[in-house]
Amino acid sequence: MVNRRSLLAGAAAALAAASPRRATAQSTRSYILATATIGGTYYPVGVALATLTKVRLQAAKGIDLSAIASAGAVENLRLMRENRAQFALMMGLFGLYARDGTGPLAQEGPQRNLRAIANLWPQVEQVIVRARFVRTGTVDDLADLRGRRFSMSARNSGTEFANRFLFGNLGIDPDRTFDLVHQGFGPTAEAMLAGQVDGFNAGAGIPVPAVTQLFARGGGEFAFLEFTDDEARRADGGAGLFYPFVIPAGTYPGQTRPVRTVAQPNFLVVNAAVPEADVYEITKAMFENLPFLHGIHAATREISLATALKGVVNPLHPGAARYYAEQGLAIPEAIRPV
Repeated sequence: MVNRRSLLAGAAAALAAASPRRATAQSTRSYILATATIGGTYYPVGVALATLTKVRLQAAKGIDLSAIASAGAVENLRLMRENRAQFALMMGLFGLYARDGTGPLAQEGPQRNLRAIANLWPQVEQVIVRARFVRTGTVDDLADLRGRRFSMSARNSGTEFANRFLFGNLGIDPDRTFDLVHQGFGPTAEAMLAGQVDGFNAGAGIPVPAVTQLFARGGGEFAFLEFTDDEARRADGGAGLFYPFVIPAGTYPGQTRPVRTVAQPNFLVVNAAVPEADVYEITKAMFENLPFLHGIHAATREISLATALKGVVNPLHPGAARYYAEQGLAIPEAIRPV
């Protein structure tokens, strides 16, 4: 069986064979891309982006990018503040926290060095409860789980922050409403099957393996809660971050119809000090070599110009904005380069 590393190496070799080479020597600008833990999606996507940059831009443009594992968004922002990383992958909610100096960044304040490049793939909110608690079939039913055990995912995880943001905007205080459990998606699905937990939100790219297993083994015992248009608007809280998203029918076992929910971007960010020309070349290389990225990780199949600015709340880097202008994309006033 071909593993991801050999696939990446083969794809890089094929891409390199087709890459232009400059005979003249030039100085190389080397950058670091902070991702997350090795076991998740961010790390392999980051490695794919770094490999693409090395192959397409190191010899031709003198731009080198290396991906590193990290503890996630909060550490990534610290690494960028200290200029130990110049690029990072992160959940859109942390872009909002960085812009405003709120949430886990209340002490540090606004991260004025942060600039956006693109929304890469959606972080889809998937609220699942035991079917017997479904009344309207929408997230308003969460209020009926008062006193019930609800998993917020791991303590201080991105999912917990997202849950608190969304539920708070819907008028639900998790600490007062639920008997809270803090564990990851896999253990939560097992606890749901064992009757020990009554609900959770699997905020991630679809499909989530733990959710697949839950519906494959649990049959009709569990159900998604949907977001109406009004609930989607309220859940966003005016941030312009969460947007309506439809999980296609058949994404999960027994799912015979689409599920209306919301999503936020997982996006690529950069320090403002990185030269415009370098960010332009990296943005261009990414969008002009999507088949290479698609061959490395399924999440990258969501990357497209059509959704590049969807849910982005941070100012664009001028290099990225330049590429989008060339492609005829309208850049919203709120995120135009500072």
